[in-house]
Amino acid sequence: MSPARAGWPAYLALHRSGELEGRAARARDRLSQCDLCPRECGVDRLAGELGVCCTGEFARVEGAGPHFGEEAPLVGRGGSGTIFFAGCNLACVFCQNHTISQPCDAPGARPRTEVAGRQAGTPATSAPVETSHPGSLRWEVTAERLAAMMLELQDLGCENVNLVSPSHVVPQILAALVLAAERGLRLPLVYNTGGYDSLETLRLLDGVVDIYMPDMKYADDRVAERLSGIPDYVERNREAVVEMYRQVGDLEIGSGRRGSGGRGAPTWATLPSGSDGRRAARDSVCGVARRGLLVRHLVLPGGLAGTASVARFLADEVSRDTYINVMDQYHPAHQAAGYPEISRVLTSAEHREAVRDALSAGLWRLDGQVDGVTRP
Repeated sequence: MSPARAGWPAYLALHRSGELEGRAARARDRLSQCDLCPRECGVDRLAGELGVCCTGEFARVEGAGPHFGEEAPLVGRGGSGTIFFAGCNLACVFCQNHTISQPCDAPGARPRTEVAGRQAGTPATSAPVETSHPGSLRWEVTAERLAAMMLELQDLGCENVNLVSPSHVVPQILAALVLAAERGLRLPLVYNTGGYDSLETLRLLDGVVDIYMPDMKYADDRVAERLSGIPDYVERNREAVVEMYRQVGDLEIGSGRRGSGGRGAPTWATLPSGSDGRRAARDSVCGVARRGLLVRHLVLPGGLAGTASVARFLADEVSRDTYINVMDQYHPAHQAAGYPEISRVLTSAEHREAVRDALSAGLWRLDGQVDGVTRP
């Protein structure tokens, strides 16, 4: 029986064997010529050089705490224990969190590369200067502090540790996880990503991450390059989602634990497809996800997100039982006013059409209720 099905998060088995520490070391080595994401900037982050993500040796955190606005299977009663990392490997012109994800764009917000007590020639592992950037709480944090955040979220009764925008800080997360597991962390890990992830990096996370939650933003590379600055998003995104599914499978929802801070073993249920599965989904609305794939797809005005193509890919190449959130909260933010095709709000009719596209493709595990849409 796998660690997850026994009521334990996946990474504990790797920690007991020593493999988790080994993966953390291998991930850190890649920072010296960074190729953690498909950008492959090649900068030496251990020496303070910065690539697109604007992050050096240490992860930077905007904030952490229980979050009750995530998908229902992540929230449960205790909330999803989110850790918001600053920086991102995408450059979405409509990003609603651009002050966090694109801090290099703000005057004076470039992260400090000095480290407390560091002199020429001393190791770069000294404690970072925990100085916030203008108008934010973007702290550079050590592995010890990041581990402490994870444990604090567990003590607060959160259902999971939700790592938001983690693609560029996988080495820092793994180093912190080694320490947190030693000190009693027992919460599932959620890898909450924009979906532009390296297969090599994802393979370092095999047996570490319990719940993958990638965006699938686009079905057309021309749109992805114009709106997010990525020329090969679709291929990289789809191969990453296939790898994530290979590792964790369909979303499993436990019906046992309710905000117990990681204690107790849930009863597992992988929901079947068809009418029985829909009934089970309704019955387990208060259940909490413990393992599997959950896809987010933000509907864009004018069909620019390519919902029908994304849905067909998931149904045909991944699983018809994929749990998907067809999101309706788009509004023009950041630089969207300069792009006529996305300079308006999404209409309810456009969202209903996107939901119909998902259902028509054969997907049925849609997050939330959608009024005015008839299931096929």
